[in-house]
Amino acid sequence: MSKQEITLTPVSGASCCTPISDAALDSAGAADGAAVFRALADPVRLRLLSMITSAGDEICVCDLTPQFEVSGPTISHHLKVLREAGLVDCERRGTWVYYWPVPERLQWISTLLAVPETALTR
Repeated sequence: MSKQEITLTPVSGASCCTPISDAALDSAGAADGAAVFRALADPVRLRLLSMITSAGDEICVCDLTPQFEVSGPTISHHLKVLREAGLVDCERRGTWVYYWPVPERLQWISTLLAVPETALTR
């Protein structure tokens, strides 16, 4: 899977309402985004991402694994899915692997899901 920049393309045509977004995802961006949301669709992976992002700078897998009632290899699989989706990155140091969030990818999700205040007053 590509970790390419997700681009938005303007939607042509007039509408009766002010659009929530300035532009829509192109097909490549939608496919890449769908992979991100598939990665987040599992409760263990969503919780892992939450733990990694709230840890500050980075967190060791040795601190993540005991928090779950699944095996270490299962946690490793879930972390691999998050890495492949571009949501986290890691580095092996001796026996342990340390994880940290990828801010650009998280910002993309935030931007995609952000609703302008004007849309909230409808």
